[in-house]
Amino acid sequence: MSPTDAELKQHIHAERERLTCLLTDLPAQGWDSPSLCEGWRVREVVAHMTAPFRTSLPRFVAGLAAARFSFDRYADRSARKDTTRMPDAALLACLRENVTNEWRPPGGGLAGALSHDVIHGLDMTEPLGLPAPPAERVALVLASADDRSLSYFGVDLTGVRLRGTDADIELGTGEPVELPVKDILLTVSGRRPLP
Repeated sequence: MSPTDAELKQHIHAERERLTCLLTDLPAQGWDSPSLCEGWRVREVVAHMTAPFRTSLPRFVAGLAAARFSFDRYADRSARKDTTRMPDAALLACLRENVTNEWRPPGGGLAGALSHDVIHGLDMTEPLGLPAPPAERVALVLASADDRSLSYFGVDLTGVRLRGTDADIELGTGEPVELPVKDILLTVSGRRPLP
């Protein structure tokens, strides 16, 4: 059964609150730590996560055009620029002030917003050895994934069926591989190689 909008919102708000709490206690050197996003430290990930709360549509379109309509190029430039002009405390304050923000990625809806927050949260918490989101929240992200969203990360599940050990999730067809749902999400989002 698909989650309701109310359930998705509840998980989005809870995930942002969870990340805010973890980042509040993060020492200064933690903000300099490499994330799972290649070339980004924790601070660039936070800048990227909070950019939709700070960027108007005209500014976004202008930035995208300047990046020759490559979203990845735009996101990288934006995150790096924002971290040079905003201290870590300001980035954290932006996340804290937008826990209940209604932002949704274009074409992604509430499920896309939850995916964005959970995946980028893992980009920070995994290298730092901080707690992962609850399996139920990660399972919601995986349950909302479709071929289009999975293909974005370039992961080919041909011949492999990833099966959750801590939630009722299966992705792909073929030889079953059992993993915690957090590890499945890290795999299908291109953060870890296929087992």
